[in-house]
Amino acid sequence: MDAVKDSTADVSAAAAAADASDHFTKVSKSKKSSKRKHDEQPMDSEDSVARKRPQFPALSGDKLKGGADEMRKVAVPANRYTPLKENWLQIYTPIVENLQLQVRFNLKTRNVELKTCKDTQDIGALTKASDFVKAFVLGFQVEDALALIRLDELFLESFDVTDVKPLKGDHLSRAIGRVAGTGGKTKFTIENVTKTRIVLADTKIHILGSFQNIKMARTAICNLILGSPPSKVYGNIRTVASRTAERF
Repeated sequence: MDAVKDSTADVSAAAAAADASDHFTKVSKSKKSSKRKHDEQPMDSEDSVARKRPQFPALSGDKLKGGADEMRKVAVPANRYTPLKENWLQIYTPIVENLQLQVRFNLKTRNVELKTCKDTQDIGALTKASDFVKAFVLGFQVEDALALIRLDELFLESFDVTDVKPLKGDHLSRAIGRVAGTGGKTKFTIENVTKTRIVLADTKIHILGSFQNIKMARTAICNLILGSPPSKVYGNIRTVASRTAERF
């Protein structure tokens, strides 16, 4: 009986295996072979790729700014009203003629308002004009501030004497005096060596120049505020200036 049971079990297992083999699907070709065929196709040359690149016409300044006029306002403190009035023509001319912007002084809000118009071509003109007016408002001469319009690599940096060292009373006055020097001698020396322009307005210090030159002038001024003698600061900035001149 056991032999009959085993034989019937074998027959049923063989039948089940035959049914399962009928349901098997054919295995598709390996991805490696398809990838190999894809790699064997000739690659397009650089010329054909360059030829396929779309050529778009240059956009005008009006389209780049989105068609809407932009506006900037520069606040003018009370101590700069008279200089602004005296030098208005020198400020107005480069902004209108060179940058093709609209400018006015709002008597109610005491702001210089700058606005783009349909004649404005350069999208960076508004930023240049606002930096120019801001430099004049901070106390720089018009001729020095005008360099912000003519040159691209000039920047403005402002900081407070108390940011370097928290000083009060006579100590603060002496620190400002060390930066200025007798008759402004120290300030002029730092300006000439580092090729920057410096404005001392109470405890505020404003520096106009290139990034590297601003860094040299700022280091010299910070050393003076911290108490270094001017002779030592002169030697340090001359050494740094000569190294940078040799590098470039």
